[in-house]
Amino acid sequence: MANDTLVERPGQFVRERAIERRAASDVSYETFLEEYAAEGRPVIFEDSVPHWRALRTWTPEFFATNFADCDVHVTDGVSMRFGDFIDAVRRSTPQSPGPYLHKLIIEREIPALLPDVTPGNRFGFPGRLASPIMPKPWNRPDGYLKLLFGGPGARFPYPHYDGDNAYAVITGIYGSKEFLLFAPEDSAHMYPKPNSANVSLLEDVSRVDLSRYPRFAQAVPYRGAIGPGDAIFIPCRWWHAAQVPELSISVCTNMITAVNWRGFVNEVCRPQAGRSPARQFVKRMLLNGVGAVLSGAEGVQRSAPRSAGARLLNRLAPRYGDLA
Repeated sequence: MANDTLVERPGQFVRERAIERRAASDVSYETFLEEYAAEGRPVIFEDSVPHWRALRTWTPEFFATNFADCDVHVTDGVSMRFGDFIDAVRRSTPQSPGPYLHKLIIEREIPALLPDVTPGNRFGFPGRLASPIMPKPWNRPDGYLKLLFGGPGARFPYPHYDGDNAYAVITGIYGSKEFLLFAPEDSAHMYPKPNSANVSLLEDVSRVDLSRYPRFAQAVPYRGAIGPGDAIFIPCRWWHAAQVPELSISVCTNMITAVNWRGFVNEVCRPQAGRSPARQFVKRMLLNGVGAVLSGAEGVQRSAPRSAGARLLNRLAPRYGDLA
């Protein structure tokens, strides 16, 4: 990562870091897992999906022409006609931002879009979520591929980190999007909500009232932007917020690998009010068993990748390189 630079914000100075950038063609999938996923290092991969038809076709006009009459899930508790949403996005300004679509799961709501983003971004392969032995609540072969869409001034409604201890990969398709990331070590400075530990009380990390949230001044932001074809990797438990300087379209996937598996199990099996401790214990034992089976299958694949056994086990523990 780049050296710190002194950046002025209203009422404060902070040490800001640039998110590392790499040419996607220079990074193998295994290198990505070892140097970024396992190390918990955010990175932006440039030109990561040159094969995607979406880069050549997805525009506001494309969606207005082909999907205007679709009802889409925009954000929590808000659905609307896609044509009306696009009109609002086109009117969006920094002074009067329009809605930001971030709840649309493509496979569920507009599956006709899937061929435009297939094969998927290799850095966003869902990993263990794609295994057929993954219990149904977490079996997500598409990584819950989401469509993200907003106009100038729009932003994700709150700083957060993704649930289930998952990694996130966001791939730009149209326009640009700016990100501010904060490491897990800064969690106390992000003012987590008492009942939602992965959601911040802060509404806009670019304009924080330090008289109300003084600890935020100690947080160190990592800044980066993605354009068409770029992909940002956000490690698990890294806080992030997105801002849209111009009309932007992108997609997001989640990942679970051997590295973040233990954290995944701990999170989904944590004690919760109203949930039977016995059932949580059984769920933990089940997921620990699934993890052990997948670790064994992945070990064979690494040690003897060309063997018949490895090819057979790929059905149990799919690896991106064999599915592309």
